Amino acid sequence: MNRKRNLYISLAAALLSALLVYGVYVLQLRHVRFQETVEVVVPKRFIPAGEQLTSDMLEVKQISRAAYIPEMLLDPKEAIGMETVVPLGSEEPLLDWKVDRYRLLPDRQQSTFQVPRDYVLSVSNGIRAGDKVILYISGKSAASERLFVKPVTVASVKTSANIEIDDKENPNLLSLASGDKERMYASRRDANGMIDYINLNLTEEQWLRLDTLCKDGQRRLVIAFSPESLDIIEAAAEAGAAP
Repeated sequence: MNRKRNLYISLAAALLSALLVYGVYVLQLRHVRFQETVEVVVPKRFIPAGEQLTSDMLEVKQISRAAYIPEMLLDPKEAIGMETVVPLGSEEPLLDWKVDRYRLLPDRQQSTFQVPRDYVLSVSNGIRAGDKVILYISGKSAASERLFVKPVTVASVKTSANIEIDDKENPNLLSLASGDKERMYASRRDANGMIDYINLNLTEEQWLRLDTLCKDGQRRLVIAFSPESLDIIEAAAEAGAAP
């Protein structure tokens, strides 16, 4: 009887030992996995908003895999040539939404349309490329109304000589990206030229509606600067101030 009891005790002890060893193995495995690192792209120095990234501005840095998120870029080649949307801190992981290659181009659902001059009743002289604008329809035979619920993006504004309207010494887009309201205001105040052509990024549905309403000449567009452009500036400023 004692021999059988001792056998059971030995088996239980062996089983407990095996479970203990397995538990230690699992804990060590989790620790190793947590300690695994991944290389992500980081700026070598502080980079202001509006700058085009080059290879000498970037490097790779190892971070814990547990700290990695899908928005982080892994290959410097992905970022080279892109423009910074917000300021980038030194050695902070570069997120894909902080850079853009073609900020003024339409998205996949849009195209860039030049609005015919005879479609336009008035356009705010303060509008610049990259701004958000609100479109209104005005006509003698119909009540005025807002055309689209959401503001649309301005791709470019040009004079009759096909020259982009901006202050060359203080570009509006750079101020917009940097979150600097004072410089943005100064660039609009000091820029010269009357807006003759304005290009908007619109979906096909938006353009067809606009064209249908304006092509008979009874109704025309009023193009107004949108406060949403200032929201972009505030967002850029907050991102620049964030650690």
